[in-house]
Amino acid sequence: MRLMTALLLCAASGAACAAETVSAPQAPCADPPSRQFDFWLGDWDVFDPAGKQVGTNRISLVYGCVLHESWKATKVVEGQSFNRYDPDRGLWHQTWVDSMGSLLLLEGGLKEGAMVLSDATTPGRKAEAPVNEIRWTKNPDGSVRQLWLASADGGKTWKTEFDGKYVRSARPQPR
Repeated sequence: MRLMTALLLCAASGAACAAETVSAPQAPCADPPSRQFDFWLGDWDVFDPAGKQVGTNRISLVYGCVLHESWKATKVVEGQSFNRYDPDRGLWHQTWVDSMGSLLLLEGGLKEGAMVLSDATTPGRKAEAPVNEIRWTKNPDGSVRQLWLASADGGKTWKTEFDGKYVRSARPQPR
């Protein structure tokens, strides 16, 4: 960003700018927390707790550190999310949209080895809206568990919205 600003100022002023006065940009996502969610990258077949396949998911890396999710359920719903570590605030952010018109904004980070994102404190959230918390945990066998809980009473009780086991697929998922 500093390089772009310096170049724009030089061009706008018509001044000759020496290359050595402009610092090289930092590599995006150079900070270690930007890699915390990399365990979710890949092509996945997703199963419910009974072992029935409920969908496929592709998590790919865009722009060097943004995780882009492309979800396809076996029934009706498709969705996408963008996930990015925000170094200025020290947390992860997810924006989810789907074919049913849903929009979900989640924030959080690593807790006890799991990525835990919630909408409990996202700006603009209505107090009466249910709280969503989604937890991704890497299992010892390389699979990932995604557990989505919702609470209608401010976190006193929780209902499971989704419990999925991500198993690496032998084939690439459709984009």
